[in-house]
Amino acid sequence: MKIACLKHVTYEGPAYLPDWAARHHHTLDEFLVPETGLPPVGAYERVIIIGGPMSVWQTDLHHWLTDEKRYLGSLVAAGVPVLGICLGAQLLAEHLGASVRAGELKEIGWFPVETHADIRTSWLGDALPDRFESFFWHGDFFDLPQGAVPLAGSAAHEIQGFVHGPHLALQFHLEATPQWAARLARRDAHELVPAAFVQTAEEITSAPPDRYRDNHRLLDAVLGCWAR
Repeated sequence: MKIACLKHVTYEGPAYLPDWAARHHHTLDEFLVPETGLPPVGAYERVIIIGGPMSVWQTDLHHWLTDEKRYLGSLVAAGVPVLGICLGAQLLAEHLGASVRAGELKEIGWFPVETHADIRTSWLGDALPDRFESFFWHGDFFDLPQGAVPLAGSAAHEIQGFVHGPHLALQFHLEATPQWAARLARRDAHELVPAAFVQTAEEITSAPPDRYRDNHRLLDAVLGCWAR
């Protein structure tokens, strides 16, 4: 299967996703949207949109966001399954008519995630357990789009993902790797100010390897459903 991965900054890459693609004999091509632009609609069977430090409404600062939003609309209209992670999830939520806004508190670090019971009736089924711990780094939140099935929530916000038709939104980072998390903690250390849902750099980078492996195992199950 040919999968496009849309990136927004050089330092926030797809982390574990290329490993998953290689193991399952998929082709994963990366596009740094501000520099390389967007592939033609229909050139890829699936599209993954990952994160970035910008907000969905900052089109005046990031003019390419307008093109990406238009492109996302074309993907949805064409029935190409989209996986949005963090900023990608926010873009998908906005396109589907949901409110996306800055939260009162940022959510940065490792926190428990509670899976919504309704997701069991979707094509995602039992891919995720009732409760698990995953990695967050965001300050913007979204509401549930009309017609979407809520996927999970956390103590910071009740909607942290959803399924809508063949599309999947994840606000948390199952794809995180130790190197990726450490790079963010170094580069964006200014965001790690004491708050209810903000961990220290030490708390973030001291997560044991098993936690990453558990997240990757969950992502394997999720992507297996999405790719089918």
